[in-house]
Amino acid sequence: MSGILVTIDALERRFDVSKPWLERVLAGERRLSLKAVDGVSFAIRRGETFALVGESGSGKSTIAKMIVGLLPPSAGRVTYAGRAPGEAPAAGGVQMIFQDPYASLNPRWRVGDIIAEPMTAIGRPADRAARRARVAELLALVGLSPRDAEKYPHQFSGGQRQRIAIARALSSEPDFIICDEPTSALDVSVQAQILNLMRDLQDRLGLTYLLISHNLAVVRHMAHQIGVLYLGRLVEVQETERLFTAPRHPYTRLLIDAVPDLAEIGRDREPLQGEVPSPIDPPPGCTFHPRCPLVVPRCRSEAPLLRDGVACHVAQSAAPT
Repeated sequence: MSGILVTIDALERRFDVSKPWLERVLAGERRLSLKAVDGVSFAIRRGETFALVGESGSGKSTIAKMIVGLLPPSAGRVTYAGRAPGEAPAAGGVQMIFQDPYASLNPRWRVGDIIAEPMTAIGRPADRAARRARVAELLALVGLSPRDAEKYPHQFSGGQRQRIAIARALSSEPDFIICDEPTSALDVSVQAQILNLMRDLQDRLGLTYLLISHNLAVVRHMAHQIGVLYLGRLVEVQETERLFTAPRHPYTRLLIDAVPDLAEIGRDREPLQGEVPSPIDPPPGCTFHPRCPLVVPRCRSEAPLLRDGVACHVAQSAAPT
């Protein structure tokens, strides 16, 4: 088994969504806090892909931003190779690929400057000519021409812009890359090209990925392990094939059941009912219980802990002892 590269331990993130103080006092209202991430813990093995899945609002992108250092955690800790991101020598070791390649690239900068920026920030290589040579090498590595360094982002297609974003992420020679919906803004035909490129780069460079996606087909193709999030809590963590063939949490089963499958046309499916509750006022006990088809009285009063890869009273009681 590969060694652990990234460890997330009891990570939490709360946001103050209260009205201004004077308005609250005049209206007699209390402060409101939104817990976007609630005690999430998992580990990512070196050279592998760990995927986070879940509906919108489940906390996937918030976790990614805390791992990369864009948001400070309210509680808990992220360690990268034994150090927090931002501490030397991990500063260049963590990079991120964003969802929208056009929004994440500076439209006023040439592509060569965009890719060279992380190298300039960490001062490696120090020589400008060496940085230009490295930019040309990276462009070729992601399937573009070294001549593209003189162009601007608007001169490329969506798939080409995402290749530029990948080249920028690679320029500081990271071990760990966070991929936040890296293909959702692209056409289906282009998605496959980008995913295959990412798999190839992982094999060649020994990269470790955290993949965030709504697309379970993408996750199954890319991930070694999967964590399922619901309302900021991790409800299941399993190896990819085990999760798809024998999901244990009812929410995981419903997510997989919602994926279209031509081989199973005509089979009765149980649709996922209801909406995700408000994270400002979540239901007591297991937060999934208002939508769960297997709910028991204990679910309404006691929040299940993540044990043996699942946080579900029913699944844990059914597991062999």
